[in-house]
Amino acid sequence: MEISNKTNRPLRVPLPGGKKLHLAANGKAKITPKAAEHPAVLKLIEEETVTIIHRGRGRGTKDASGSAGVGGSQRGPASGGMRHTGDR
Repeated sequence: MEISNKTNRPLRVPLPGGKKLHLAANGKAKITPKAAEHPAVLKLIEEETVTIIHRGRGRGTKDASGSAGVGGSQRGPASGGMRHTGDR
C-alpha cells in the first residue's frame, strides 16, 4: 500500500504508535494497511491532501522471466570453489 502527497509542500503524516511519516512534496511512500486506517491519515485523505494507492498482495516483484529477483549477496559464490574468508 502506498501513500501519495498531492501538495507542493512536504508533509508530516501522523501514524499509529506516535510515529510520523515525513513525505516530500508530490512524494510517495509505503505504509501498512493499519496506518491507512489511522484517524489522522483518514482526515488527510478526506481533505484530498494525500491519496492511498492500493497495491496487490505480493511478496516482491517478478522480473520478465517470471522469477523473483534475488540480490547478489544471496546467490552464493559464482564458482563451485571454496569461499575465501579471513586475512589475506
